[in-house]
Amino acid sequence: MSFSDEKLPDDKNGSFKKSKKKKKGDDLDALPENKQQEIQRALHLFSLEPGLPKTLQQAKKHTYCFWDTQPVPKLGNPITTHGPIVESEASIRKEPYSLPQGFSWDTLDLSSPPVLKELCSLLNENYMEEDDNTTRFDFSLEYLQWALQPPNWVAHWHCGVRVDANKKLVGFIAAVPADVRIYEMERRVVQVKFLCVHKKLRLKRMTPVLIRELARRVNQQGLCQAVYTTGIVLPTPISSCRLWHRPLNPRKMMEVNHPALRQSMNLQRALKFNRLPEVTKVQGLRSMTREDIPGIHSLLQTNFCKFHLSPILSVQDVEHLSLPRENVIDTYVVESDNGALTDIVSFYSFSSRVLNHPVHTSLRGARLLYVVSTRSKLVDLMEDTLVLAKSKGFDVFSAIDVMDNKSFLEKLKFSVSDQSVHYYLYNWMCPNMSPDKVFSALMLQSVKSYYCHSLHLHAMVHHFIV
Repeated sequence: MSFSDEKLPDDKNGSFKKSKKKKKGDDLDALPENKQQEIQRALHLFSLEPGLPKTLQQAKKHTYCFWDTQPVPKLGNPITTHGPIVESEASIRKEPYSLPQGFSWDTLDLSSPPVLKELCSLLNENYMEEDDNTTRFDFSLEYLQWALQPPNWVAHWHCGVRVDANKKLVGFIAAVPADVRIYEMERRVVQVKFLCVHKKLRLKRMTPVLIRELARRVNQQGLCQAVYTTGIVLPTPISSCRLWHRPLNPRKMMEVNHPALRQSMNLQRALKFNRLPEVTKVQGLRSMTREDIPGIHSLLQTNFCKFHLSPILSVQDVEHLSLPRENVIDTYVVESDNGALTDIVSFYSFSSRVLNHPVHTSLRGARLLYVVSTRSKLVDLMEDTLVLAKSKGFDVFSAIDVMDNKSFLEKLKFSVSDQSVHYYLYNWMCPNMSPDKVFSALMLQSVKSYYCHSLHLHAMVHHFIV
């Protein structure tokens, strides 16, 4: 993965001068207003092009100043071949990319509880795009460890940016390696997660300096491709999907004005329309245990073959990805009478803080990770999954219309949202895929901007993820 090396302007008006006076506390708000303005001007030196489009019609009229320099297919060009757009670079930059004066790189040690808490605070306070300021993501420490430390994770790929004056963490980006199958070809790529900059330090777009620095570190390991998703149209999607929501707690969702609830319904009708059975119906359905890992691995590997884009998971990957963790990941299996596993379903959890509400303080969401059904009816297995998620206190269940999901979404009263999910390959070209040929496992952090109406997409333009 390689990005063009655009020299940053050396502008005295845009640089951040170090404060000679020691600031008390580590809160950016503690800085004087003029210092905050200087920081904003500094970050403006590498802001991206404005007005990124959300529809194909808008994209055709848009000029992509950044992406036109990158090895990605051009919009409108038919693609029939497979393979890399450019080969790996002969020389890789040895020095880190320059930050404006007053900022420094810091590789975060996530094994340190204080550092992990600091990252959690940065994301919870800034990993969102504000409009009506009604909700805010509430990532847990356990979730971040699960997402950022899978098998073979690389500590050097946890890139932070700090303010020199007070050591405040104001920027972060991370990557983890992943093996994927693209049609008949297998490739090791990277997933880039949690691209985030303090909201007081960004103007219209996330700075590409974070991307370039991470790309440099990734290139040092010989990786040149990435798979990523966005909610906006870039050059050029290999597949485009939609996000669907299923209310589990209609009363609460109506009280917080969640858009997944059909606005034409009153409370009584919404409760009746979204009612679920009290118990599950699929025989042999139970929570996954460690002993199920080999069976799940075998089922997934067999199922992957029918998709054009899918991950290649090791036994260790399956253990990390699927083994239940409280308030992080839930996985259920269906065991036949002879002890064989025939079906599996997995979903992960995420929470948002509800702001300025007299009653509710949080909203819990579940997101479908993957589902494989070889014996049970898929609609029955997913209805049972909704029953289980509701029993665990989730308020809403979400899924993308990839894999075989379209076969149950409308039947189980999911409502389609106005959010699109576009899949891309970086430095790789291949023909377009229909959504049912895309396997969505490992779509972990694309939950950003798809959970609630106040979380519209902001810098997932560079959010590389399988």
